[in-house]
Amino acid sequence: MNMRPGVLVLAGGAEFEGELFGAEVPAAAGEVVFNTALSGYQEVLTDPSYAGQIVTFTNPHIGNYGVNATDFESRGLFCRGVVVRDLARLYSNRRAEGDLDALLRLHGIAGITGVDTRRLTRLIRTTGAVPGAFGPSDDHDAVRAAAAAEPGTDGIDLVATVTTAEPYTVPATNGAPRRIVAYDYGIKRTILRHLATLGTVDVVPATTPAEEALARQPDGIFLSNGPGDPSCVDAATDIIAGLLGSPVPVFGICLGHQLLAAALGGTTVKLPFGHHGANHPVQEVATGRIEITSQNHNFAVAADDMTSIATITHVNLNDGVCEGLDAIHANAFSVQHHPEAGPGPHDSAYLFERFAERMAGSLPASPRNAGSQPRNAGSRPAWPWNAGNTA
Repeated sequence: MNMRPGVLVLAGGAEFEGELFGAEVPAAAGEVVFNTALSGYQEVLTDPSYAGQIVTFTNPHIGNYGVNATDFESRGLFCRGVVVRDLARLYSNRRAEGDLDALLRLHGIAGITGVDTRRLTRLIRTTGAVPGAFGPSDDHDAVRAAAAAEPGTDGIDLVATVTTAEPYTVPATNGAPRRIVAYDYGIKRTILRHLATLGTVDVVPATTPAEEALARQPDGIFLSNGPGDPSCVDAATDIIAGLLGSPVPVFGICLGHQLLAAALGGTTVKLPFGHHGANHPVQEVATGRIEITSQNHNFAVAADDMTSIATITHVNLNDGVCEGLDAIHANAFSVQHHPEAGPGPHDSAYLFERFAERMAGSLPASPRNAGSQPRNAGSRPAWPWNAGNTA
């Protein structure tokens, strides 16, 4: 591992010393956010929802159990960079197939270790997510210029950088006859595995017209997670509006939740420093039941705008953010958190069952899988992982 002196610079002027690892780039720039999860660093880094962002891990020891081909959540890494306190020089785990440094090098992503991540996290909590950059210490001026020029994630359609270019099919894992159309705004493989237990999943690009999606005769429509500002996702609101009110139920999570709210007539706001972690308490309003959830988003639905449009079903107990909606008149529901991630570990799994129940009450399920040519997007590439793998 070739470590070299580095510096992290925030747009506001704060600076942090460290050592560079991963890919060698002139400067890694992006919106700096922090994630509080204690494990799952590979799943975090391969989550397309982090496109445009530099991920800071608050857990001090990162890389200690290595990486492997099984735990990828997508075809590669979409984050701009990685910040850690203490990068493990040695890893130990029976499932490990390589180290974090090699993974970052393979996918062209830079990292910096030795950073005072406690100070950095406190700063982000005070000032909000902020643009920044890191690079070699001996090119300090270039790193400062990159931080100053970084626009962050506001006003940018990041979904266009992560969505699939062509539709593909994930076959049902248990012979279920249903068909689900999943809009890919940055969909995770774990989500696809959960959906595949309910039926065959047709994954389509984010810009797929509503008529084209409905022409596939789905029993359900799924709106996936994804990165960035929901107001900038090209044509998504109009597309979703065209899906609502049909006999086909709609289920959205994370960015899909925000886009559904916008299609219903609501608005979204940017949170000061977002929700990024695996320990967010969320209460289901109807039952009072509290779920420990995984979350990754910088934007949220403005709850006040939704009270006359839909029922707010879930609330974040940390800050009161709207975490769930049910629009019965539109045959649609959504949550802000990730029910597939399961840090509870099964607190939110019932949401997929709820989707299955909605589909059972919609268009009659039929064996429409005959004649299709499915391609299993949940399959894993072998080491070294192929960055060109779809999904």
